[in-house]
Amino acid sequence: MKKSQILMMVGALLLGALYLLPLWKITLLAPQYPEPLGLNIHITHLSDGVQYNDVKNIDLLNHYIGMGHLPTEENVAKKEVEPFIEFTIFPVVIGIMIVFGLFVAYKGDPKWYLYWLIVMILLGIAGLYDFYMWLYSYGHNLDPNAILKITDPVTGKPMGYQPPFFGYKKILNFEVYSYPALGAYFMATGMFLSFIAYLSGKKEKVS
Repeated sequence: MKKSQILMMVGALLLGALYLLPLWKITLLAPQYPEPLGLNIHITHLSDGVQYNDVKNIDLLNHYIGMGHLPTEENVAKKEVEPFIEFTIFPVVIGIMIVFGLFVAYKGDPKWYLYWLIVMILLGIAGLYDFYMWLYSYGHNLDPNAILKITDPVTGKPMGYQPPFFGYKKILNFEVYSYPALGAYFMATGMFLSFIAYLSGKKEKVS
């Protein structure tokens, strides 16, 4: 097996880390919480980021200001929120891309390594857009009967609480940070390896 094929194979298999590791992480800091609150976003579910019950506590805080319930298994079971369809779609898509990547590695044609990478980039862009829209929806579609309602001093309309898509944002007395988690780095490494495999494969063809 050629070096480029091995690189491509490893790159595809690294996507498997997404079944175990979070893809994104949102962290909230506030004076009333000695420890930060964290929310890990996986391709199949949400999990506590820093300490036990973080997701539940964040969900309660969100509901206090009128945001919808998070799509946890408990909330879905109580019919308080619709199941998050992405938690069903993403695992299938990742599985398909792993199998496709292994087939491409077996095929050993450098241009197919590039095709795989392009598809991954397009899927990544679509996933980031979906994530942004999810954050926008949660931050702006607020319950008018929420306990806490704060209006924008300029427009007079209810203030939105959209978490940052990437980086830092101040929301009321919370400092909110949003960054890729370990699973995203595994995925990025896999994509990088596929590009190296493409370059290496081209050299192998010439020599």
